Amino acid sequence: MNRKLLSLPFIFWSAMFVIVPLCMVFYYGLTDKSGAFTFDNILAIATAEHSKALWEALKLSVISTVICLLLAYPLAMILCNMNVNQNSFLVLIFILPMWMNFLLRTLAWQTLLEKTGVINSILSVLHLPSLNIINTPYAIVLGMVYNFLPFMVLPLYNVLVKIDKNVINAAYDLGANGIQTFLRIIFPLSLPGMFSGITMVFVPALTTFVISKILGGSKILLIGNVIEQEFTQTGNWNLGSGLSIVLMLFIIFNMVISVITDKEGEANTL
Repeated sequence: MNRKLLSLPFIFWSAMFVIVPLCMVFYYGLTDKSGAFTFDNILAIATAEHSKALWEALKLSVISTVICLLLAYPLAMILCNMNVNQNSFLVLIFILPMWMNFLLRTLAWQTLLEKTGVINSILSVLHLPSLNIINTPYAIVLGMVYNFLPFMVLPLYNVLVKIDKNVINAAYDLGANGIQTFLRIIFPLSLPGMFSGITMVFVPALTTFVISKILGGSKILLIGNVIEQEFTQTGNWNLGSGLSIVLMLFIIFNMVISVITDKEGEANTL
């Protein structure tokens, strides 16, 4: 009974800040301004403007997730092969940026990438051509990769570090070379961490609106920006909630795949 009582604060917190907001989203998303039931808010995703924003968000989030995976996998393997002291220090370096406010990290990249920013100032001193990537999809992808890369590194590292070294040594003893050992032993055992990392990067990248607003200069509208505008500028909560439900379907699909591929939850145990 005492243990059940200890769970009451968590139940209250979940109800107030998870269940109630979700119920509100579904209520507004499935009704019009008069309160009548309708699917028009959800079907609005098929309009040219909204479908373009959704496609752009999917494209940039997939690109960012792939880049994060390509950068994080070799990095996680390097961390696993280092000694304990160096390992702990380097892991701390990757966790450290996450202690800083997300908005400040994104604003820092805006300062770096501006036409008169730090990077172009250095290039000008060196008499090199300037980089004009601010307010472009490249800047948004760069911001996504920088902000979400640790979420890919940590699950991969957590899975790779748990692989029994005796299994790898046994593969070498049986005549397998480095490539064969990686493809048949290391890579299959790291799949739970890889899918977990993909989920942890893809979901926030798909739903973000701050990065595209700051680094894209509001010139590139993602579906997150459209939803944010419906709530804060247009005041159309019904349409914003309907588009949120559509976005939620993509997130649920991605999370189901993650649960299926990581049934024991070992990739999320840090």
